[in-house]
Amino acid sequence: MNREEALELVKQNLQNENLVKHCLSVEACMREFAKKFGEDEDKWGLAGLLHDLDYDTTVDDPDNHTLKTEEILKPFSMDPDIIHAIKAHNQKAGLDSKMDIALYTVDPTSGFITACALMHPSKKLENVNLKRMKKRFKEKSFAKGANREQMAECTRMDVELEEFLVVCLAAMQGISGELGL
Repeated sequence: MNREEALELVKQNLQNENLVKHCLSVEACMREFAKKFGEDEDKWGLAGLLHDLDYDTTVDDPDNHTLKTEEILKPFSMDPDIIHAIKAHNQKAGLDSKMDIALYTVDPTSGFITACALMHPSKKLENVNLKRMKKRFKEKSFAKGANREQMAECTRMDVELEEFLVVCLAAMQGISGELGL
């Protein structure tokens, strides 16, 4: 499956435009980390783009989130590593590789960074910086859905939290037009 096919599948399965943008954000971050680690950017990008493919059908059934994605993707002969990473991001498989850990940690981080942008008067990613993110990271009431402990697991990839946030922010800034931020 190529990126265009994956994006079409995402748009067919996800009705919420913000969820599609979330998948695009995660894809961008995953591509950056693949580049950083010398891994296959397309493979990591597909894992990010497809990670919430079943969200609309499992929103009220979180125990099956990612398992339905696995079913949806069966006809496409996906790389097993992609399927594993997708399942791992919802703790339906172990965090066995850097790709698994990256997807697990990037998922809440993209939402956190989006919230940082939306809380800025400009509502633009270009005005988000590390200082702002670090301040907001400490605020428990800010972006409550962005699990800080999950984000901090980035150290399992030998990436400190500050660097992790900067890489994710730069990736998302690179597609800010698509995100409308």
